[in-house]
Amino acid sequence: MLDPRRLRTELDVLKKGLSRRGVDTSVLDKAADLDERQRHAVAKRDEIRARVNALSKEVGEAFKSGDKATGEAKREESRALGEEEKQAEVEAEALGDELRETLIRIPNIPSDDAPEGTTADDNVVLRVENYDEAAYGEHQRVPHWDIGVELGILDLERGANMSGSMFPLYRGQGATLVRALTQLALDRNADLYEEIRPPTLVRTETMISTGHLPKFADDAYHIERDDLWGIPTAEVPLTSLYRDDIIEEDALPMRLMAHTSCFRREAGSAGRDTRGLLRVHEFDKVEILAYATPEQAQGLHQELTERAEGSLQALGLAYRVVDLAAGDLGDSSRRTFDLEVYAPGCDMWLEASSISWFGDFQARRANIRYRSSEGNTMVHTLNGSALATPRVWAALVETYRQPDGSVRVPDALKPYMRGAEMIKAAAPR
Repeated sequence: MLDPRRLRTELDVLKKGLSRRGVDTSVLDKAADLDERQRHAVAKRDEIRARVNALSKEVGEAFKSGDKATGEAKREESRALGEEEKQAEVEAEALGDELRETLIRIPNIPSDDAPEGTTADDNVVLRVENYDEAAYGEHQRVPHWDIGVELGILDLERGANMSGSMFPLYRGQGATLVRALTQLALDRNADLYEEIRPPTLVRTETMISTGHLPKFADDAYHIERDDLWGIPTAEVPLTSLYRDDIIEEDALPMRLMAHTSCFRREAGSAGRDTRGLLRVHEFDKVEILAYATPEQAQGLHQELTERAEGSLQALGLAYRVVDLAAGDLGDSSRRTFDLEVYAPGCDMWLEASSISWFGDFQARRANIRYRSSEGNTMVHTLNGSALATPRVWAALVETYRQPDGSVRVPDALKPYMRGAEMIKAAAPR
């Protein structure tokens, strides 16, 4: 959420930044108007309240001096003003609520460093790592959904029978591979990042804190009976770990990680690639997240990016680093680097991780502050996927497929695969 004080002092700056997203900036004019009206309503309420307090003293003094008539008159005046104060309080609260509802729908202002552009076509590829198109053989040009069936490690049909399409079911070494990937990501980051196992069902306010609500309600799973939401990423509960708290400055930066199941409706996926594991409703992911001071944030953004890259490097996969254009940023982000892994069987670059810096946008929604020498200040939040399993799983089985149809296990995963060095066709069931 944007700092409402900036509506008074930097409205033109906010408009310029928001326009880079291709967003109608008139919403900022509405917010500025609400902010002004709300401040006037609060001032009016406080003025009346001060008069009521003064009258209360005058009533006491009048009765104390024996001037009953004056005391009664001032008491009636105080009662009348008390009703005005209540009305002014209602007006101030209503305007404050409307201002907040407006602000939580306004995206963050992109960083000056984010590339110009309003669509994914404007994103900038910064680096390509470990990719050589000519190095892939025909045996690697088989899509993972076919490999999964051949080896008996991916059963999309039975998953769909249980839960509907886009709910994958992994079998045998396919399931072991999911677990191995998550454990690899956890172990690679355990040196600095505290492991958390948060709930996967959270309250509405928890979803609002990261910016996933209200805008992305259609993409989330909602349990209406309990008013709980299935998390789309561990970013959601980790961000709220210190909601409404004040952190000591010397505890920053604070680094956290979590492995959770994640749930996404993919409501806007009609007409897009949905075969195999390209888009799924439920998946496992390891998230890394940091709370930081403003001065620490840029260094941590680089650190989180390097951490996410490290897992792909350890797996020997080809990937590229993409700097998202201002108009393709997530609503809460100021700047985002995407890591896209190459899947030779699909012949596609698949988004495997987004590493984002949010400034104080999320912290303002969640009221997370740190105690500094200059007073209590909003923290900056950053997060990224250390490893999201579906697309990495897909790229891995395609990349490491052998001429005989088996899949070689990368060295980094062998400690987690119960001694298996090759994934071969499972025995008939």
